[in-house]
Amino acid sequence: MTMDILPCDQPSQATATNNDDQLLPITTPTTPPKPSKKITLIPLIFLIYFEVAGGPYGEEPAVKAAGPLFAILGFLIFPFIWSIPEALITAELSTTFPGNGGFVIWAHRAFGPFFGSLMGTWKYLSVVINIAAFPALGIDYMQKLFPVFSSGRPRNLAICISTVVLSFINFTGLTIVGYVAVLLGIISLLPFIVMSVMAIPKISPKNWISLGQKSVKKDWNLYFNTLFWNLNFWDNVSTMAGEVDKPQRTFPIALLSAVILTCAAYIVPLMAVSGVGDLNQMEWESGYMADAARMISGQWLKYWIEVGAVLSNIGLFEAQLSSSSYQLLGMAELGFLPKFFGRRSKWFNTPYVGILLSTAIILSVSFLDFTDIIGAANFLYSLGMLLEFLSYLRLRSIYPEIKRPFRVPMRLPGLIIMCLIPSAFLVFIMVIATKVVYLISGLMTVGAILWYFLIKLCKSRKWLEFNNDVDE
Repeated sequence: MTMDILPCDQPSQATATNNDDQLLPITTPTTPPKPSKKITLIPLIFLIYFEVAGGPYGEEPAVKAAGPLFAILGFLIFPFIWSIPEALITAELSTTFPGNGGFVIWAHRAFGPFFGSLMGTWKYLSVVINIAAFPALGIDYMQKLFPVFSSGRPRNLAICISTVVLSFINFTGLTIVGYVAVLLGIISLLPFIVMSVMAIPKISPKNWISLGQKSVKKDWNLYFNTLFWNLNFWDNVSTMAGEVDKPQRTFPIALLSAVILTCAAYIVPLMAVSGVGDLNQMEWESGYMADAARMISGQWLKYWIEVGAVLSNIGLFEAQLSSSSYQLLGMAELGFLPKFFGRRSKWFNTPYVGILLSTAIILSVSFLDFTDIIGAANFLYSLGMLLEFLSYLRLRSIYPEIKRPFRVPMRLPGLIIMCLIPSAFLVFIMVIATKVVYLISGLMTVGAILWYFLIKLCKSRKWLEFNNDVDE
C-alpha cells in the first residue's frame, strides 16, 4: 500500500506526485489518531533542549582533552557547522512531513523501505544507548553527596531503580513530560546563572587563550566526541511531530529558541569557570563544574549544582525516552514494525510498548564503560545522520514543488554545501572511533539489516499483524 505523510492542514497536497507519479506517503495512525492534548511551544522548546543538552553538565572533558581555548572555540564554532544545519533540516522536514516517525519517514520516501528501516534502527539504538548514560551520570553527582553510591551493589541498584522510576514518569504522558522539562530546565540552569554572575569579578581573560598544560597530551578523540555528544540529537524531536500543536508554525520557532538556549547554557558557564583560578586540566572530569562552584562562591552553590545535575539527567532521560518510544510507534504506523509496537496506554495514551522495550535495552547497557557508550551512540548516530542529509537533498530534488511551511532559503547547490561540512565531521568522528566502538556498531548494523529481512519474511508469511505495508 502506498502511504502518505502530509501536514494535517494541507489536504490539497495529497495529490502531489514525483516524476514516477508516486503519491507521497500518508501514515495511518494505530490506536487513537490524536492524543487528548498536544505539545505547545514552551514545553517543546525545553523538550528539544533536553534532547540535546540539559545544561553544561558533561562539557568539562573538552577542557581536559584540549585546554580552555579549544574548548571555548569548539562550543562557539561547532553549533554553526553542526547544530544549526541539523536544526534547519529538522524544521523543514518536520513541518513538511509532520508525522510520528520523523527521519524514518524521510529516508523511506527518499530511498525506499530498506533505508527507512535501517535509518530507524540506527537512530533508535543510538538514542537508547545514549539514554543509558544519564542514570549513571546522575548517580555520579549523587555520590558526591552520598558516597555509598560510589561503587558496588548500592550504585548498581541505584541505577536500576532510577531507570525504572523515570520510565514510569514517561508513561504518564508527553504533556506531563513537557511541563516537567520546563520546570527541570529552569531549576537546573539557575545555579549556573548565579555562578557565572558571581565569577565575573574573579575572571582573568588570559585564561581563555590557554592551550592547556604542556604536560597533558591532547586527546582529540575525547575532545570531538565530547563536542558531538553535547550538541547532537536535534532531529530526535521529529519523531514526536504528530503530537505537536500546529507543527508547521511551532517547530521552526521552537528549534531556533532551543539552539540559542543550548549554546548559551554551554558557553557562558564554560567561560566563567575556565576564566577563574589556575588551570589543572586533569581535574576537568564530568562533575568539575560543581567543584568550581564551591571555589567561586561556597559549598551551598556546589550542592545546588549537584542537585541540578541530577534534575538535568532526569530531563535528558525523559525527553529522549519519549522520542525513542514515539519513533517505534511511528514505525509501527508506517508498517516497519508489527502493529503491536503502536499500542497506546488506555489511561495516558502513551506508546507503552515502546517505553517498555526502550527501558529494557537501557537497563541492559547501563553498566558498560561510559566512554564506549558515548562512542557507540555517536557512531550509529553518525551513520544515521549521513543518510538523513542524503535523504534531505533527494527529497528537495524529487519533490521540488511540494508546499513547505518552513523552507531553508537556499537552492540545491547551497544545500549540498551546507550538508557537506557537517558530513565531513561525521566521517571524522567515525574514523577516530576505537576498535570496541567499531565492533559494537558493526554488529548492530548487521543486526539492523537482518531485522529488515526478518520483518519482510514475517509479512510474507503473515506471522505477525502489520498496520500497513510499506512500499516495496
